[in-house]
Amino acid sequence: MERRLLLVFALTFLIVMLTQPLLKKYAPKPAEPVPQQQAQNSAGAQAVAAPPATGPAAAAVTAPVAGAKQASSEAETVVENDLYRIRFTNRGAQVKSWVLKKFKDDKGQPLELVNSTAAQKYGYPLSLFAYDETLRNKLNSALYVATSDSAGGILSAPAEIRFEYSDGDTAVRKSFGFGHSYEVKVETSVTAKGSPVTALPMWPAAFGDETSATSYAAARIEYQNGNDVERLALKKVVGGATVRGPFNWAGVADQYFAAVFLPEDPVSAALVTFRAALDNPADAKRPNEVLGAAVGRLGGTTVERMYVGPKALDVLEKVTVAGVPAGVEPDLRKLVDFGWLGYIARPLFLWLKWTYNHIVPNWGWAIVLQTVIINLALLPLRISQMKSMLKMQKVAPQIKAIQEKYKKYSMRDPRKQAMNEEIAGLYKKEGVNPVGGCLPLVIQMPFLFAYYRMLGVALDLRLAPWLWIRDLSSADPYHILPIAVIVSMVVMQRMTPQAGMDPAQQRMMNVFMPLMLGYISWYLAAGLCLYWSVGNLIQMVQQQVMNRTTLGREMREMMEKRAKKKDK
Repeated sequence: MERRLLLVFALTFLIVMLTQPLLKKYAPKPAEPVPQQQAQNSAGAQAVAAPPATGPAAAAVTAPVAGAKQASSEAETVVENDLYRIRFTNRGAQVKSWVLKKFKDDKGQPLELVNSTAAQKYGYPLSLFAYDETLRNKLNSALYVATSDSAGGILSAPAEIRFEYSDGDTAVRKSFGFGHSYEVKVETSVTAKGSPVTALPMWPAAFGDETSATSYAAARIEYQNGNDVERLALKKVVGGATVRGPFNWAGVADQYFAAVFLPEDPVSAALVTFRAALDNPADAKRPNEVLGAAVGRLGGTTVERMYVGPKALDVLEKVTVAGVPAGVEPDLRKLVDFGWLGYIARPLFLWLKWTYNHIVPNWGWAIVLQTVIINLALLPLRISQMKSMLKMQKVAPQIKAIQEKYKKYSMRDPRKQAMNEEIAGLYKKEGVNPVGGCLPLVIQMPFLFAYYRMLGVALDLRLAPWLWIRDLSSADPYHILPIAVIVSMVVMQRMTPQAGMDPAQQRMMNVFMPLMLGYISWYLAAGLCLYWSVGNLIQMVQQQVMNRTTLGREMREMMEKRAKKKDK
């Protein structure tokens, strides 16, 4: 029985390490990129041109021609509501700053979603992507004429701002509408010599909350078509590639925030992906990589909405999505990736949030309370596990006798089947479930995995403090909780009856397993380690009580008898 339990632990560890690569390998492949309309740079990083420098020289315009519509100098307009503050420039009619008022960065300042370093090199939000590089540079460097609902430089939502540019050959119109949510209405059109030209609105280069290699690596290109959501990790993104729709929504996202486009006509939508290198101050030899996306209609006017904001379930569920088939949630909730255990992780998160809102206004203590309840609910399974182990130990001598009886036959000998049938008959007669001792572990592991996934995507836990921990979604800075996991595992193993286990096996269970699990937890989110260590403490208390019951005393007596037999 103990060998089986050890094997379960080992297999569980392997499953944890191998599941994600296997899922990625055998997951449905994204749609093949369609041929480009124009030649593109093969590296993909050049798909977004860097905006030219500002200043007197940059502000100069060409001589007026018939039908020309250009501004004489660069100017800025600010649009804000209770959720954001967006700063537009008429140079390229693009966004220089997009601040989310309700979120802070790691320095306690309002969160800037525009990654200034990446934007200066690869382009600013709501600039336009065109396959022709010369046209692209013109669209994103021209001085547009801006008109808005207000004569001043600051607009309060609801509001609309329009940009127009024409040089007699190329004409561009861009309009943006703002309300009281995180959504922005976008309409763009470009014509060259009177013919429509493909020019897609884009979010070209990362987010402002990406400040480390880990956060850059968490970025994804994501899109939804009906009930299917495709999530392209960094290494699977091809810079400059085009993927045809239909798309209910498509864009770029990182661990906690997203910039996605919601086309009014999902069938005609197309997605262009960007991937580029960015200098890494922490390690010059390993540059960070940034992702971006452009979404719109090929060869015509683009009409869509854009969601730029947090990946918070309560917010995303209020954003309606067009073209979703019946039976599929018509909102953005699938931006939050709870993984293959989402049917457990999502209810756990909703329960945790309810606990935070109604019982204890601290995420750390909410996790502690939830852990207590979960472990109390699993107590009957722990009792069942002890009973199953006791029954297994009682029939162990009979099983050994049966195995001795058939040991002279090889594993390929058909007569070995008779041994298995005889052991199965013994189990049935004595009411023994051979996997009953492992059942509680099998049930608890999905909760642990689901908690791991939940804490990785739960925006509410971002920068959430608890005692000495500043951020429950990040690793414990002092590694106190991982150490608590190791110590509590060692103590719990010593407290748990391990009848029939030889000294070598016992040392492995008491030392190797806690060290292995401690190593796994060393850099995990502090919230997960809190759940794990508190759960171990609760199980220690439960085990201490169970050891004093009749069942516990019977287990210890059997251990002592078997130990005496081995000594003889």
